[in-house]
Amino acid sequence: MLKKLFTLLFFSAFIFSCQQKQELQPSEYADVINKEFTGDLSYNTTSFVEKYWRVVGNTGFNKSIYKIAEQLEKDGYVLEENATEKDVLTYRIEKRPLKKPTWEAVDAMVTINREKEPLLMHVTNRNMIALNSYSTPENGVTAEVVYIKDLKKLNTTNVKGKIVFAETHPARIFKTAVAKGGAVGVITYNNPKYLQPEKNTTSIQFRFVQLDTINKSWGIALSYAAKERLKTALTKGKVSLNVKVKTKIYPSEELTIIADVKGSEKPKERLVFSAHVQEPGANDNATGVGVALEMASLTAKLVKEGKIKPKRTLTYLWGDEIVSTRRYVQEDSIRKKDIKWGISLDMVGENTAITGGTFLIEKMPDPSAIWTRGNDKHTEWGGRKLAAKDMKPHYLNDFVIDRFKAQGKRANWVVETNPFEGGSDHVPFLRGNIPSVLFWHFTDQFYHTDNDRLDKVSKSTLKNVGTAALISGLELLNADENTAKNIINSIEKAAVARLNEELKQGKIAIQKGEALKIQIDIIDAWEDWYIKALETTTDMVADQNLIRSEIKTAQNTIKNVAKDIRTILSKK
Repeated sequence: MLKKLFTLLFFSAFIFSCQQKQELQPSEYADVINKEFTGDLSYNTTSFVEKYWRVVGNTGFNKSIYKIAEQLEKDGYVLEENATEKDVLTYRIEKRPLKKPTWEAVDAMVTINREKEPLLMHVTNRNMIALNSYSTPENGVTAEVVYIKDLKKLNTTNVKGKIVFAETHPARIFKTAVAKGGAVGVITYNNPKYLQPEKNTTSIQFRFVQLDTINKSWGIALSYAAKERLKTALTKGKVSLNVKVKTKIYPSEELTIIADVKGSEKPKERLVFSAHVQEPGANDNATGVGVALEMASLTAKLVKEGKIKPKRTLTYLWGDEIVSTRRYVQEDSIRKKDIKWGISLDMVGENTAITGGTFLIEKMPDPSAIWTRGNDKHTEWGGRKLAAKDMKPHYLNDFVIDRFKAQGKRANWVVETNPFEGGSDHVPFLRGNIPSVLFWHFTDQFYHTDNDRLDKVSKSTLKNVGTAALISGLELLNADENTAKNIINSIEKAAVARLNEELKQGKIAIQKGEALKIQIDIIDAWEDWYIKALETTTDMVADQNLIRSEIKTAQNTIKNVAKDIRTILSKK
């Protein structure tokens, strides 16, 4: 009997040991995820979503949400209302009535002076109708065009019953022209230079006008080619346009879909990956939707196979940009205090050989957003200069940069960074004092235009972003004493490298006549930022004493390097 008991215990221990070996170590994440994350689901999802012109509550937006739900179900995520305590993979669709009606374009055409060839057609320029435009009568509206070169003269120009043409954003003139001036509609052009409009002559960047339930008018946005053709026609005399617009404006609801992978040890603590569904492009942001979905799919597969067992909860969120993430952060104060990281996936699939630019990690606010010099550069999208009070010292910046650079080296893929600029789903997290970064691309010569279609998307980029993001996420979710010590080491190296770069830049600045005090202030700011960033690593361990010695050593190294640099600069 005793012999049988020992045999049973031996085999139980053996089976337990095998099960234990199934779970991946952090050092194995990169190899396994690079193999498993193919980019196929990301690309196929992007292909589905980008077919639709998506604004919250409309047909394309809602179909995208339910497409995500369909895949989550296939992957084993259980609808929350049907889930039990044992279910690790769950999801829910949150529904809220929209305060304002939703909108979608159906068709449009603009013709000059009854010419056979239309000036614009919706079938080839799906951004031509300004958001919130109402339909015209079935046969359209025919009216004379009034070209307003100087916008200051719009108030004093008789535009009643006419179409106002100006080179500006349509929302800037819509109320004055239509509500006050009695114009039947507006037609505008204002593609920025980074879109290279003289090269991409058919591109139209999507625009909006204010919802006007009284006049029920419309706005049309022009491509460079259409603008030039219209201006040429105007030089020859009076121009009339026939404008046909068909849209739908109707009450709807706002949908947000949230999937959770419940943490095994600290389920209240969580990392949130967010991807917004609205906006009509492929790269912006069908790619973010697709990458997040393949990440969620692969996460489920690895969980079910026993290869990963996140200690903390992993959340995927798809919804309306900034609105959904802001609500997620603000609506539940108890949940908010346990959100440890927020990461935004926005424009993450670019074929940069076609679109231009590069993949970027937009950092949390650090001194490069105050003093932008050397290799630090703002994008053409731009960002305001920040102040010391805006800084957000944290290890997240250098941690994700390290992981993405490693993927870049492995895949021969370019990874760069930019100082904080804002404008996407990382902002609500930062405003809630939650560490957050943005993964994106810029410059993109097709940004927000109707030429941002599937042919501008790269499956290999989708794979690289999704792979590096999931590797980073899993390491954070399972972070412990060893993770913290590794990050402390990498932060120390990054800080020393940064301070030496600022020494180089400081010398150049002093040679150009800039004040020594400013250069010292920059060194002080970076020293302070990294000293405080090191302190944040304590959130990975239950007992700070486990890593206190490593933090102190790294901080002293940084202080000494900064001190030496200040001495060197002061001698210049």
